[in-house]
Amino acid sequence: MSELDLPTVRGQLLRGETLAPFTWFRVGGPADALFLPADEDDLAAFLTQLNPDAPLLPIGVGSNLIVRDGGVPGVVVRLAGRQWAQIETLDGSRVKSGAGALDAMVAKAAAKAGIAGLEFYAGIPGTIGGALTMNAGCYGSETKDVLIEAVAMDRQGKRVTLTNKDFGFTYRHNALPGGLIFLSATYQGAPDDPAAVTARMAEITSRREASQPIREKTGGSTFKNPIGPDGEKLSAWKLNDEAGMRGHRRGGAQVSELHANFLINTGEATAADIEGLGEEVRSAVKAKHGIQLEWEIKRIGRG
Repeated sequence: MSELDLPTVRGQLLRGETLAPFTWFRVGGPADALFLPADEDDLAAFLTQLNPDAPLLPIGVGSNLIVRDGGVPGVVVRLAGRQWAQIETLDGSRVKSGAGALDAMVAKAAAKAGIAGLEFYAGIPGTIGGALTMNAGCYGSETKDVLIEAVAMDRQGKRVTLTNKDFGFTYRHNALPGGLIFLSATYQGAPDDPAAVTARMAEITSRREASQPIREKTGGSTFKNPIGPDGEKLSAWKLNDEAGMRGHRRGGAQVSELHANFLINTGEATAADIEGLGEEVRSAVKAKHGIQLEWEIKRIGRG
């Protein structure tokens, strides 16, 4: 993508920027262009002028993402900085957050204000934009349970308000058309004692630390929990474990010994190592159980 293809911006526009430092796995090639907009007006102006045929992909903190070694075509947009991460509590036990805010920080702000219902966000290592994209959830709660509405920007630079119903949320998925960049979200909680909310958050954090390799270079839960042949909910980690994949390695990538639905970069893994290991896990589970696991981690770019 040549320099002439890209509009002038007030934020940062980096060409050929390696994306590995922007992902939790710490792997991946360069983006043709990485855009860090200064604010909403900067983003709107950029989108208004950008060639409509240019590939465009928003990313958060890369906690649930594999960027392939060949890099990403087109423009990657990252909402980085305080201006995208503002959190405010509103009347009626509501919380409004920028799409660049960490889920855990939204949970903390809600707890401090005595607002219950968002505690589960303390266990999700991503941003609000990512939570909206994949209906993020854990320990029995999901984004769809608390979201009132969100504001996004379309490819033409127009702001769009979306209700919970508009999302068409299902398990780790929304049904919105592509090309939207989330800007903010408003949530509905319930009044509660701040100490009680904080205690529940601490329990979630403790459970996560005890059962997940959160201090490793990882991408979170790798595969969606599938539905069995009789309609029962199954656990991907258990299927992986029963297929003998706990601790399995490919190059510098390994299935976590602590949690068999987590892949980790042991230090020198490539994106191909990690994605290839995931495919080996899928093949093993298919052979053992006759179940085809679906990726929960998003994989982008050229192989």
